[in-house]
Amino acid sequence: MVRELKPTNCHFCGYLCAFTATVEDGRVVDLEPDVTRYPYDEKIVKGCRRWRMNLDVLEDEERINYPLRRTGERGSNEWERVSWDDALDDIAERLRALAKEHGPATLASAIGGPHASFWPLHRFMSLFGSPNNMGIGQICWNPRIWMDALTFGWTVEADIDPTLTEAVFIWGTNPAQSDNSAFWRSLIGISKSEVPLVVVDPRRTQVAARADLWLPIRPGTDCVLALGLIHVIVEEGLADRDFVEQWCHGYDELVEHVKPYTPKAVGRVCGLAPEDIERAARIFGGAGAAVLVSGRGVDQIGPDVSPTHRAICCLRAITGNVDKRGACVLAEMSDFTPEVDLEMSARMTDEQRAACLNTPYTPLQCYEGYERVRRLTEKLGRRLPVRYLTSAHPDLVLKAMIEGDPYPVRALIVEATNPLLTYADTHRVFKALMSLDLLVVLEYYMTPTASIADYVLPAAGAIERPTFQAHGGVANIAYGGPAAVDPYYGRKTDYDVFRELGLRLGQAEDWPDATLQEAYARTLAEAGVSWEDYCTTGLYWRPPAYEKHKLPGADGEPAGFATTTGKIELACEVLDALGGDRLPSPSPRFASLVTSCGLEGEEPATGASDGASPSGAADRNDGLVLITGARKQPYNASMFLANGDFRESYPDPLVEVSPRTAERLGLASGDRVTLSNEKGEASFILKTAPMRDDVVSADYGWWYPEREPGAPGFGGIWESNINTLTDCSVADGEAMIGTWSYNAIRCTIRKTDEPTA
Repeated sequence: MVRELKPTNCHFCGYLCAFTATVEDGRVVDLEPDVTRYPYDEKIVKGCRRWRMNLDVLEDEERINYPLRRTGERGSNEWERVSWDDALDDIAERLRALAKEHGPATLASAIGGPHASFWPLHRFMSLFGSPNNMGIGQICWNPRIWMDALTFGWTVEADIDPTLTEAVFIWGTNPAQSDNSAFWRSLIGISKSEVPLVVVDPRRTQVAARADLWLPIRPGTDCVLALGLIHVIVEEGLADRDFVEQWCHGYDELVEHVKPYTPKAVGRVCGLAPEDIERAARIFGGAGAAVLVSGRGVDQIGPDVSPTHRAICCLRAITGNVDKRGACVLAEMSDFTPEVDLEMSARMTDEQRAACLNTPYTPLQCYEGYERVRRLTEKLGRRLPVRYLTSAHPDLVLKAMIEGDPYPVRALIVEATNPLLTYADTHRVFKALMSLDLLVVLEYYMTPTASIADYVLPAAGAIERPTFQAHGGVANIAYGGPAAVDPYYGRKTDYDVFRELGLRLGQAEDWPDATLQEAYARTLAEAGVSWEDYCTTGLYWRPPAYEKHKLPGADGEPAGFATTTGKIELACEVLDALGGDRLPSPSPRFASLVTSCGLEGEEPATGASDGASPSGAADRNDGLVLITGARKQPYNASMFLANGDFRESYPDPLVEVSPRTAERLGLASGDRVTLSNEKGEASFILKTAPMRDDVVSADYGWWYPEREPGAPGFGGIWESNINTLTDCSVADGEAMIGTWSYNAIRCTIRKTDEPTA
């Protein structure tokens, strides 16, 4: 027996914590956390319930180990095992035939979670000639990246420094549940210090419970609150006028713009006490260095997502908290091969780019919008990834699948996602996917989406594949490490799958590396780092410089910012040119409230169910506001529900309301309830929790892996799936990017005695 100790990494969230694997005769028999490699903190793994799964799933009898081809009707769950050559030969031939009939844009792709390397799929799509990579970037990553780039010329990242940071704001995210990372550890430290912690969230999350000030905001009114904070900072002389005068464009316009956003008016719209708004503004504006971190709670508010991110950017700018130690740092582009080069989008022709479905609808999230911004960021040598920031809007892809408008999309490749659970409007997604000529799914398990595929291809997971998390190439950092073993059984890495498909379709010269490890080694070589050195530390990182706008540019003058004006654009010239708002403005659904809420004698209420006054909602069911997408350990979206230990401790899909809301509705914890609206309905178990009154927070991505896959129930996707109540209509979404709403959705609740199926 050969026994070895090998470095490797987890892949059940984006942090890729380091392990030492004990390998006997090519099989992993044990795992231990490795604190000598990134992220160097044993407390992170110790507090995580997922990491032992890396060992369990290697030999899980439910894993898909060999390619499967559908033999019965779509969704019949009838399969035959085939060889990789047979599967890939057939897939390639069918793609070739569909492209010949309809053009290469007939192929779409769908992506989701962090447990994959998406650039191989994107490279394959670029070389095939299709712009239709469909993702969830519009509700997760893209809005912040776009608005940072338009305001500052590139993205910014939080820079908490215990010796310099004087205030921390957490807006619409709960790191205690969403990642359990080093960032959450740093927030625990902040909460025990004298540094004030402010949390904006309708739920009293674990972070909010540690806050010095919790603002239980009315869902969807975040832009109004941000503009209200700017109002107070301006009125009370807390702006950094020297920084503003030298480095900001449009300050006078912004000052005039925020005049109506008084604490009283904002309090009425957001359901917050004016004095709390003033206090928050004074904390942020009065700090020598302030950190502000936002999350999915902001990214998923539909029409208001871009103006909210823009207003947050303006908050940082007018207080001088940009590219400043202890506040935020303007990230560097990676000096290893960046995502934009790995994905090879430059190889697409003008005709192929013109097939982008988004162009008539989202002027920023399309190839024309990308090119406009690229010309700016390149002034300082930076290039954003293309495929994420031009990803096709799901509404438009589904329409092309169902109606063939503006052309037929007849094939879909799905990787690291489960669209029947995680994409909006499940009924429409189901109809679209069932109509396809070819559906290929790369997966670990037979998910509801996999159950209706033509081919299910077994994906190699953590420990079986090298890892390299590079954040889309918008920062000069990468972490991960080597595989401990070759993929078990017939599993393959995603790189292998798309390379082998590419070879069959004439792409050989663009896939020079035989393995994913060789491709990663080539990526690092550009930075002068070997794969071996990277694996030793688990990290590639170069400390960023600060105040880079002051450094001399090519002409010897200060470089400034990579924007139209060379300054931070409080008034955005690009958005103005695209027909958007120069200044951050709430969408019409809330804008009218701002002008009507400054009423004398009207006192706003906090809306928090902790003894404060109620939110003022009428005593009727339709006053409820639904929010979705809150992460709940140990689950992540639709993943890990098959884990027996997890289900024992968290067996049922939950919907949370405040105790006062439950009382008003005549409900109690443990009741089975049905949530419904005009889109559909879903069943949950009610739980009361400290949160804003009249807000309903529903679990996201719930299904029942223990049930039979395929028809008729498809793993219970119709029973407790909150996306049966959501909609991704591009017409109702954010105008520049297309973000749809997973928050601030109307719903009703009724008690039901019907058991689960």
